[in-house]
Amino acid sequence: MSSISLFDEITLGNLNLKNRFVMAPMTRSRTTQPGNIPNDMMAEYYAQRAPYPGLIITEATQISEQGQGYSFTPGIHSKEQINGWKKITHAVHDQNGRIFLQLWHVGRMSHPSLHPDGQTVAPSATNPGARVWIVGDDGVGRMEDCPTPRALKVDEIKSIINDFRIGARNAIEAGFDGVEIHGANGYLIDQFLRRTSNKRTDTYGGSIENRIRFATEVAEVVSKEVGAERTGIRLAPFIKQRGMDDDQAVDAILVLSKRLNDLGLVYVHLAEADWDDSPEVSMDFRRELRSSYKGRVIVAGNYTVSSGEELLNKNLVDLVAFGRPFIANPDFPERIRNQWPISEYDLNKLFGGNEEGYSTYSPYK
Repeated sequence: MSSISLFDEITLGNLNLKNRFVMAPMTRSRTTQPGNIPNDMMAEYYAQRAPYPGLIITEATQISEQGQGYSFTPGIHSKEQINGWKKITHAVHDQNGRIFLQLWHVGRMSHPSLHPDGQTVAPSATNPGARVWIVGDDGVGRMEDCPTPRALKVDEIKSIINDFRIGARNAIEAGFDGVEIHGANGYLIDQFLRRTSNKRTDTYGGSIENRIRFATEVAEVVSKEVGAERTGIRLAPFIKQRGMDDDQAVDAILVLSKRLNDLGLVYVHLAEADWDDSPEVSMDFRRELRSSYKGRVIVAGNYTVSSGEELLNKNLVDLVAFGRPFIANPDFPERIRNQWPISEYDLNKLFGGNEEGYSTYSPYK
């Protein structure tokens, strides 16, 4: 058998992707204020990278004002935001790129300063013991503690599910090729999945069936609105930080994956731990996921080309996402193909600011 390469083409729903590299979602906080509006600077950033990966997944994008957790992150709930995103999708498509929008509600991973009533919300009133990046009145961004949230009422949960549906519709209006539901990394959907953050005793808490209900209902309304072939989801089975350490999380996600398969979602994107001593994802889990879910599987973590291609050739994944390498290397796949040097990014210019450390990195010359 011939081996599979990250440079091989692949289909994703109705899309033909030029390779199996994915540019992972990365928060960069560069929107125009007020209004968290995507802008020309962001269009240039995404267009610079568009020719190279098979797929770009945007930075996380809040579906409502309530869904915001960090300063200057983009939204997809106002006409101005939709029009801002149109500049970006046009710029990406002009470079023959493909791009999905990541739909986001942060839940308790937020700060009172972002909300008119000063309240954050979650499945239950449990504190994440985490921090978020907030720009103060002095214009300086700092990591601030998350407060204990207010528990959502059932009618509010239904309203948020509808916000995901509207966000997906708005994304397609803005010209995106599809959407990714953010169900990972300790944000709202993930908070419903885990017993550490979900203490509810109604139909959204308790058993695994109840804890996956919110994720399932979001996936159902989004896929009905824009098509299952244009709907993916990101999940993080092995995250433990942000108060998410639940030894039933993997079981819940495997049950959820069967529901996602029944709905026909086009992909599951696994956000795996990416620090040096992070737990290794077992092959048993990967095989179980392949058995329960038949769509495309994307993985993101501390991958190299060789470690990603090893999983491709074991038929355990289909695409591999890279995040930080794309920051300072817009042409990252070409640098890999040609064995060109990999540039380092400026850690101090990740969040907020201007073009410096954002759209000022060049392809290799």
